This record gives sequence, structure tokens and C-alpha cells, in this order.
Amino acid sequence: MPSTPSAAGPARSGAPLAPTVLATLRNPKALTVEVLAGIVTTLALIPEVISFSVIAGVDPKVSLVASVVLAISMSFLGGRPAMITAAAGAVALVVAPLVKDHGVEYLLPAVVLAGLIQVLFGVTGLARLMRFIPRSVMIGFVNALGILIFTAQVPHLLGQPWLVYPLFALTIVIVLVLPKITTAIPAPLVAIVVVTAITMIAHLTVPTVGDEGDIAGGLPGFTALLVPLNLETLSIIWPTALSVAFVGLMETLLTAKLVDDITETRSAKNRESWALGVANILAGFYGGIAGCAMIGQTVVNVKLGRARTRISTFVAGAVLLLLVTVLSDVMEQIPMVALAAVMMIVAISTVNWHSVSPSTLKRMPIPETVVMLTTVLVVVVTHNLAVGVAAGAVLAMVLFARRVAHVVRVSRTVSDDGSSVRYAVSGPLFFGSSNDLVEQFSYGQDPAEVIVDFSASQIWDASTVAVLDSIESKYAAHGATVRFVGLDDRSTTFHQNLTGRL
Repeated sequence: MPSTPSAAGPARSGAPLAPTVLATLRNPKALTVEVLAGIVTTLALIPEVISFSVIAGVDPKVSLVASVVLAISMSFLGGRPAMITAAAGAVALVVAPLVKDHGVEYLLPAVVLAGLIQVLFGVTGLARLMRFIPRSVMIGFVNALGILIFTAQVPHLLGQPWLVYPLFALTIVIVLVLPKITTAIPAPLVAIVVVTAITMIAHLTVPTVGDEGDIAGGLPGFTALLVPLNLETLSIIWPTALSVAFVGLMETLLTAKLVDDITETRSAKNRESWALGVANILAGFYGGIAGCAMIGQTVVNVKLGRARTRISTFVAGAVLLLLVTVLSDVMEQIPMVALAAVMMIVAISTVNWHSVSPSTLKRMPIPETVVMLTTVLVVVVTHNLAVGVAAGAVLAMVLFARRVAHVVRVSRTVSDDGSSVRYAVSGPLFFGSSNDLVEQFSYGQDPAEVIVDFSASQIWDASTVAVLDSIESKYAAHGATVRFVGLDDRSTTFHQNLTGRL
């Protein structure tokens, strides 16, 4: 059992901490919540992992065992307690072309290389770059997630035997009504157990987990390295390894931020990054496929299951291991419709409905809404959360640069005796805003002494220094001299280091 004392890592002053593992172990009620949450999360995890193994082109047992390794190792190493990590769809989509074009034997070195990249990302602190993802992109990410989770369950309802529909309705009723009576046991767990028992006792013929793929047969051994470690292999695997590393990190860190918001606690993003890399290396050697945070299952764990510590993720991995090795016959009998119903409720609760309400959209700036909708649209079309987030972030940066380019103001004041002119510049100066600055001066009409006051402005990049050099050159051509005043210490040092050298 993991015994990490801090559940959330370093926290800012005043930021709450999640319950510690030790405190939870001493509290039977809290421990029960964690264990039951882990169990219900495992049941929600199984069909998706099996489906993703089909996408990736690997044996379902391989993905299940890799998920066991990922879940258990991250319960010890991860920086975001209660977040579920397993073989995920985003990673499956990335590795599928490699497996199809070159064979499954190249998967192991690609996964190990991806893990090393993720370790480097976490150790160097680059995980902090996630702070630059705008709120509108994050909302789009959450809304798109809800849509993808919901639509992924639809095939388990449409075109199925009619018995599926009353079982679906029963699951929905239990999940929605039981919490009003008691919260001692997670309603999704009760619903899945009841519906499974009904189908087994009544011998109902409906699609089950076993229909998704073969999950019996025990544990596979260590993954054998079947390709030579040379430059040719590296040339084949490095594009996939980079994609796995960054897609996995992006989805994991965004999910960590989502859990931070749900639980009102903080997580250690850098730790989560290098821990994911280590877990993927372990999963590569024993399982053969990489993974990342499972967003839907994490929502099940922290929202429906009310889990808050590493205990729930450890239990999820341990129960999955038990199901794969000992109870595979029972697991195969779980009706897919019960799991689909639970995940549909998760999907509906995941969507930020306030963000798409008419009153909110009316008040929200149009660029913010465009970024949010673009993120949702790209994710839904590509079925890739990472691609959608990247598209939304790039669009947000472009729109931001466009807005900021027009915030710089220049005012001109001529002295009473006409011997000098003073220009006051306000606003941040960078490549997007400073390029037009050179056109704000009256070179031919100004007197011989020109003062440019930057008391209300700052220099942020070399493009701005080049613009200031250009202004000096234009005035020199007219026999005038320019003095730049009012720069803060950082801007002064930056300007002095680069002026005349660009």
C-alpha cells in the first residue's frame, strides 16, 4: 500500500491539501470510500482499455497488464493523487501507425524512449509551460471530453438486443436515485453489480465485456526486445516516441489541472511528468504499451467515487490485476450497457454547461468563445484531445497577439520653445506591438532633440530593440538625436546588451 505522506505535493500559501494516505488508513469510513471508488473505477476502465488495445493493434491482455503497471506505479510515484493512469486512447491513436507499418516489435523501444522524454520534461521543470494554456482552451477541453465520452457509449445502445434498453434504464435509475438514499456505497458500483447479477441469473443474452476481447489466460511475461538498438531503429521510432511523450503529457497535465479544480487541492505537475515517464518505461518492459491519465475514469474516481488519495488508484490497479488473473470469468459477464450508462452520466456531468449557456455566451468576449468552440470542434473531429488543445492554444495566442498589437499608445508633445519634442510610449513592446512603433514618429518635422519616454512601457524582445535602433537611425539621417528615458532596470539592461548588435 502506498504510504506517501503528502497527497498534493507543495502547496501555495493558503491552498488546501488533500487527505494524507496515513490519515485515510486510520479512518475506516474514508478508507471505505477510497476502496469502493477504486473498484468502480476499475470496472469503468476495463472496456476502454480493451477497445484501445484494438486501436493500437496489440493483444487486449497486453493493454490490461500495462494498465495494472501504470496504475500501481503512479499510485506511488505520481504527483496528482486520485488520478487514474492506464493505457489510453490518445496514446493508442499515436502508436497505431507504427504497429501497422513496422510491426509490434518496435513498440517497446518507442515506449521506452517516450518515457525517457517525459522524465526529462519533468526533471527540467518544463511541465510549468501548462500554465500558458488559456481558460477558454481548458473549458473547450472539458466540454469536448464530455462529448467524446458520451458518443463512445452510443454504439453499446444502438442496434443492440431490446433487452439492453431496460437494463440501461435500470442502471440510470440506480445511479441517479441511490445517492439520495445513501452515499456509503458508490451508486455506479451498485448499478453494475445489480445489472450483472440480473443478466447472469436470468441468463439474458446481451453484449458483455468478454465480447470486447479475450482477457483470460493470466499474465504475460516481460516484453522481449526483438529489434536491434541502432540508428535505423531510432529513425523509425523517434517520431512516434515524441508524439507519445507529448500527447501523454498534455492529456495527463490537463487532467491533473481538472482534478485540482474538482478537489480544490494542488498537484505537483513536474513530479507527475517524470513519474509518468518512469511508469511508461515500466509498462513498456512489462506490458508493452504506454499510457497516460484516463480522464473519464478519473472523473468517475473523484466525482462519483469521491476519492481523494493514492489509495483509490492503488486499489484500481490491484483490483484490475485480480480481475485479469483470477476473476476474468466474472469480469467477462459484465454487461457493456451498464458500463455505458455509467459513462454517459459521467459525460453529462463533465460538460461545463454554464460555459455554453446563452447568458454566459452573451457576456463572453467573442474571441474567447471562438477559441473554446474551436477546441471542441477539433477534438470531436480528430478524436484527439491533444490536437484540439494544441489548436485552441495556437488560436488563442494568435488572437491575443492581435489584440495586444494595438494596445501600445504614443503621444507627442513639443516643448514651448520648439527646441525639443517628447514622445510618451505606453504598453508592452514585443514583436507584435513594436513593429508599428517606427511609424509613430514625425522624423522630418521634429526638432533636433527627441526624447522618448518609456516610463509606462517595457521592452520584452529583440524585435523591439531592433525597432528602437531603426528609430535612432531615421532621426540621425535628419540630423536629430534621440534619448530613450524611463526604462525599468530589466528593459535598460536588455536594451544595452543588444542595441547596435542586431
